[in-house]
Amino acid sequence: MATSTTPHYTVPGVSTHDGGRIIDVLSTRLHALNDLSLTLKHIHWNVVGPHFIAVHEMLDPQVDRVRAMADDTAERISALGGVPHGTPGALVAERSWDDYSVGRADAIAHLGALDLVYTGIVEAHRAAVAEVGKIDPVTEDLLIEQLRALEQFQWFVRAHLENSGGSLSQAGARTEHEAARSARQDTGR
Repeated sequence: MATSTTPHYTVPGVSTHDGGRIIDVLSTRLHALNDLSLTLKHIHWNVVGPHFIAVHEMLDPQVDRVRAMADDTAERISALGGVPHGTPGALVAERSWDDYSVGRADAIAHLGALDLVYTGIVEAHRAAVAEVGKIDPVTEDLLIEQLRALEQFQWFVRAHLENSGGSLSQAGARTEHEAARSARQDTGR
């Protein structure tokens, strides 16, 4: 990973070069977490159907926790001597993914798409853990704590999508729309 940030100072025991590498990794995670919190609220506002209230109420605690993760990430960037960029413009300009693509839809469709979102977030967080773990156990610990919660949230989502045989209704889907459609068809909605 190329370093684009070199702070004037960082935490004791970490070089400014390594601090910059960590800041770059955390900046991408900050954007992902801010995007996830907005996506979760979007789903919260646009979910309909028989499972509406269960999903609607399941998402608010996730939003709150993801927002807290973003705050912790931004504060770590600051502690490392960096500048956390939390504006919508920075998020859009610096992210490598598209907006969540499902609008008003039933709960199962949204959960099928949300599972793909969580897969992307979890995989990227795991890569970030591997990257920063080589140079800073404090940041690694922060990301591992977040990863634990993100994996639990995905498990909550998948519980709605799993059949009694242990298969996910949208397994193999590559896009949010495909996952939404597969999840809906598997439940007969």
